[in-house]
Amino acid sequence: MAPTVRIRDIARAAGVSVGSVSRALKNQPGISDATRLRIREVARDLAYDLTRLHADRPQRLVFLVHRQHSAFATNPFFSYVLHWVEEACRGLGIVPTLLTAGPTDPLREQLRLHQPDVLLAAGFFEVEMIELLDSLGLPLALIDFWMPGRPSVNPDNERGGFMATRHLIDCGRRRIAFLSGSLAHFSIRERERGYRRALYEAGMLGDPELEAIAAPGLNVEDGAAEATRRLLEQPRGVDAIFAYNDAAALAAMRMCQSLGRRVPDDVAIIGFDDIPAAAGALIPLTTMRVDIEALGRSGVDLLVQASPDARHLTLPVSLVVRSSCGTRDRRSASSAGG
Repeated sequence: MAPTVRIRDIARAAGVSVGSVSRALKNQPGISDATRLRIREVARDLAYDLTRLHADRPQRLVFLVHRQHSAFATNPFFSYVLHWVEEACRGLGIVPTLLTAGPTDPLREQLRLHQPDVLLAAGFFEVEMIELLDSLGLPLALIDFWMPGRPSVNPDNERGGFMATRHLIDCGRRRIAFLSGSLAHFSIRERERGYRRALYEAGMLGDPELEAIAAPGLNVEDGAAEATRRLLEQPRGVDAIFAYNDAAALAAMRMCQSLGRRVPDDVAIIGFDDIPAAAGALIPLTTMRVDIEALGRSGVDLLVQASPDARHLTLPVSLVVRSSCGTRDRRSASSAGG
């Protein structure tokens, strides 16, 4: 059996102090980036087991959210996820902090100020940002996002998209639109797949006129409202909208009402997530419920368990029927499935 490589072995090979090696491997301040990179290269050459640094329970967790998700006032989903991450951390004696960042931010330097032991990234991130996080050598898990080789936890987005669309079909709707954000987002792409599968299984052809993507650069509310306006201006109109999340669905509802379209009489609307505002809307919103507590707690568990194999958890979703879709057509209810 090969001898265990220790920190002092790396220090000797790199010609630096043991303290410098520790700071480099833990991504702590006090050394230059060039020295940090050289030490990490020596550690890899010597086949040092980086997981030994995290054999004990982590003390500091950074919860990362992309800047495009950070407007919690209009898109609160990740603020609720963060709440349950904090609750899970409190029970384990871990200190969580929030960091919002985009591809142009000095992410490495910002993280160094936090001195994290583990990283939990929620929602969409560019590949380059995930690769940068990987390069830090810290345990990393993903929430509401998926990339190969990284542990992740997600709602069953594809199944949820199917169930949402199937419910609209069972309510007698036939011009069913999908109100989407960027399909670069894993969760939105999966929900769209479910939408298409439900239409296909019902023998309904997908119509490109019935798919609207919120314009990039706008917040969720403004982007969804403008996309809804475009849908309602279609010559053949729409009689239902499946929105990619509740914030977008509520914005779509307000746009319908401002244009004189009655919800649900003229247009049925269904969302996804079941944030508190869904039940509290003037017309309570039918939606797909995500277990947000389980999502946050499972993300922390993936890091604390420190399994050497990437685990991909999928959490079930459930349909919550309220007023925004009208009366369900019982004659077709027996045909629902998936």
